[in-house]
Amino acid sequence: MDRVQRLRDVSDTDVAAWHEVVAASVADDFPGEPAPTLDQVHGQLTTPGAGSRHLMWVATADGAVTGVARLRLFEGAGRRHLGEFTLHVHPEHRRRGVGTHLLRTVARAARDEKRRSLVVEASSETSGAAFLETNGFICALSLSLLLLNVPEAQGVDQIVRTEHPGYRLIRWLGVVPDDLAEAFAAAKSAMGDMPTGKMDFGTTTWDIDRVRDMAEVVEKRGDTLLTVATLHDDTIAGFTELVIPVGDGTRAIQYDTAVVSAHRGKGLGLWVKAAMLEWLRAEWPAVLEIETDNAEDNTHMLAVNERLGFRPLRQTRQYQCDPTMIH
Repeated sequence: MDRVQRLRDVSDTDVAAWHEVVAASVADDFPGEPAPTLDQVHGQLTTPGAGSRHLMWVATADGAVTGVARLRLFEGAGRRHLGEFTLHVHPEHRRRGVGTHLLRTVARAARDEKRRSLVVEASSETSGAAFLETNGFICALSLSLLLLNVPEAQGVDQIVRTEHPGYRLIRWLGVVPDDLAEAFAAAKSAMGDMPTGKMDFGTTTWDIDRVRDMAEVVEKRGDTLLTVATLHDDTIAGFTELVIPVGDGTRAIQYDTAVVSAHRGKGLGLWVKAAMLEWLRAEWPAVLEIETDNAEDNTHMLAVNERLGFRPLRQTRQYQCDPTMIH
């Protein structure tokens, strides 16, 4: 029987063992897809996301780590009901109860923390989806995972050069400049009407402290955060964020993209994303791919991404469950 124990003080040995499980899991589930690097795993285990803390567990048998789980507990107002977790079992130890043991441990901790909703993402192409459904999870949101070959993206220069009277492009690296912080926090709040299906994500209040905290977390993990925005007078009308992970920086990860409701219908979302591509090509030529996901009913953003050359990679699903239902 595998033993599950809480991971508290993360050592280099812990990071290496965690990485080995995740890398083997990714290789088995998604052949050819890049796994997180050691540096990325170190950042994830040592630096919780903004506005949250996390709990971590490892399953072991005969001295080897057979599975890992991480539970993120949101602390901000409007999200204290929520826990988000990841769970990986080494392919050589699957179907032996390791995943079930870890899931029950996660659920017990979520109940102790008075969380009413557990959320997790799984690909419809792996056994993870069936495992979650067997344990009472409901698919609440379907996502399309998309991938862009950066050098092959077409029409970027033309899109960037298209005039948008009354608007201008700006960009920054890392934490938002002080003179833009308030306007950026207001623009971040525009994401509140993004399609989220039936997911119980709660509400996120964006203020100056939160936008700075998010960027500082990315920095502490060793990643690079890029933001491109468009200004209308003193208002940020739209923006897009991209993160280049530490280590193998050939695949960047799309973070948030949003256009404030009063400025929609003007092509600003496409404009800022094209400007981001132009910036990447000029200063981060090692970035060859960008990964993003879209809710399947977010037709506008899907159209923007398709226009830039993003292509479907696979389908994923967001699942949720009341932790009191897992025993």
